[in-house]
Amino acid sequence: MLALLAPQPGAAAPVPRDEPATAPAVLVGAGDIGSCQSDGDEATAKLLDRIPGTVFTLGDNAYVAGTADQFQRCYEPYWGRHKDRTRPVIGNHDMRTDEGGPYYDYFGDSAGKKGKGWYSYELGGWQVVVLNSTCDLVDCEQDSEQAEWLRETLDASDAKCTVAMWHHPLFSSGWKHDADPRVKPFFEILYEHGVEVVLNGHNHNYERFAPQTPDGEFDRERGVRQFIVGTGGGGLNGFGKDVDPNSRARNADTFGVLKLTLYPDFYVWKFVGQPGSSFTDTGLTACH
Repeated sequence: MLALLAPQPGAAAPVPRDEPATAPAVLVGAGDIGSCQSDGDEATAKLLDRIPGTVFTLGDNAYVAGTADQFQRCYEPYWGRHKDRTRPVIGNHDMRTDEGGPYYDYFGDSAGKKGKGWYSYELGGWQVVVLNSTCDLVDCEQDSEQAEWLRETLDASDAKCTVAMWHHPLFSSGWKHDADPRVKPFFEILYEHGVEVVLNGHNHNYERFAPQTPDGEFDRERGVRQFIVGTGGGGLNGFGKDVDPNSRARNADTFGVLKLTLYPDFYVWKFVGQPGSSFTDTGLTACH
């Protein structure tokens, strides 16, 4: 399989190795999902039907205000059939009603502690960290409870590889939502701890970045690779004139999901688009 995957710009060259004896873990998902005004979520849910593994969401699960009714009418019919294997992220639209009350009620224990939205779990030897980036309602500063929890979680982990996810991206070339500097403390802590990957939504498009520092400098050795996967179904929007210098792949006309295949010391990514689409993005990188 690895011989078929050519390295992508900004990706570490693959290291030949034997396939692990056990099957790798899979994370698959997207953000900006359940809209009763779009059929994109129906298309992406059908993609999930044929991809095994743990499903992630990247926030804005039920438009437009995350009400209990919108979760039932706009999320449940499609992505809801994968609820038992879903680990969600909360987004700003999800927090418009009772600061996320219906979101926590819908996902239950899988969403972490009610009123916080951050939690972690292990998957295939990887550490998976979920954060809450709605920073106008939850403190995201370096000395916040959430940041202290993040440090403690990473310090205590013995996993070689880690992926983190939240809704608002630090880096983005999208035209509708600017990059959000309020989440820089998260990125700084992750960079200090040698984390591999960050997954975000918010902009309704797909964008992959080269590994970089919290200040946006290319760093092949220690940099964190960020993906924006706001292609879950709730509409699509494009890119601005100023493209981020470390942006390596972009698409704004395809609903789809990102599949991460997690090996003990490297990962493979693949964007899987809706039927009939021609866009894809595939590569692999070794863990730090």
